[in-house]
Amino acid sequence: MTYEEKLGRFNEHIALGGKVETQDWMPDDYRRGVLKFIEMHANSEIMGALPERECLPFAPSLQRKMSLAAKIQDEVGHAQLLYRVAEDLGKSREAMFVDLVQGRSKFHNVFHYPVHQWGDVAIIGWLIDGAALVTQAALLDSSYAPYTRVLKRICTEEQLHLRHGEDITLELASGTDAQREMFQEALNRWWLAIIHFFGPKSNVEKDLLLRWKVKTRTNEDLRQEFLDRYVPKIFELGFHFPTPTPHSSEDGHWLIKDEDIDWEPLNSIKKNEGPETERRLSNRRAIYEDHRWVREALSEPAVHAA
Repeated sequence: MTYEEKLGRFNEHIALGGKVETQDWMPDDYRRGVLKFIEMHANSEIMGALPERECLPFAPSLQRKMSLAAKIQDEVGHAQLLYRVAEDLGKSREAMFVDLVQGRSKFHNVFHYPVHQWGDVAIIGWLIDGAALVTQAALLDSSYAPYTRVLKRICTEEQLHLRHGEDITLELASGTDAQREMFQEALNRWWLAIIHFFGPKSNVEKDLLLRWKVKTRTNEDLRQEFLDRYVPKIFELGFHFPTPTPHSSEDGHWLIKDEDIDWEPLNSIKKNEGPETERRLSNRRAIYEDHRWVREALSEPAVHAA
């Protein structure tokens, strides 16, 4: 078969809702696109552990500290699962990790920002993990089958993380004025980054991942679902929004106009120039080098006593 014939069959297979396995023939652009997409997801999970680890000293009780530590452990585990899936597409885990710590690959925008207090844990656990679940649930029907299989486990554990963040949020919302202010102050700082989480409006004509159904929904569609799900809950708790402020439409949706969103901070983060980017990457580089001896020891063949 010619390349054009193979490509035609592949496109027809995808159009009919077919799935792609690692050993199947796939266009190079599909392989590269899926690898980059899953690699960024894995990078985001392992870098996402850092801001919450920095929040451990803020925990108000031993129980809260233990539950947050367990969540951090889950996020690192998710990264390892995703790196394993990405490896099958032709790039080693070591190469992906080196590219991450050297700033050559990307991770999600929200993990480039600083944390200041316990309210940040509520925002990350409830709203940012909520945004991630909206995105990941849509990917459960992705055309790349190995990714969908690992996402089933990740989404199940992320549901527990969401409940963890919701519980902290409700505790702050029903607490003292100082506790409520803690949440409000964190919401004020994080809101724009959360809106950026879904990215700018999708270019459906040029986005190959949408065409090949690796991604199943547009950025603006996912952001709209998030707004409709969480904006009413935040209002019910008695909190308010900074800019860009959502407003209700006649058909019951909560809207933020694209022109009301300041995209410049996201553009800086795309260049790995966020407020905490270099410090957190330096932290990861140091950890990677400090534990090099463990990787080297594990790579050596076993020595059996005589």
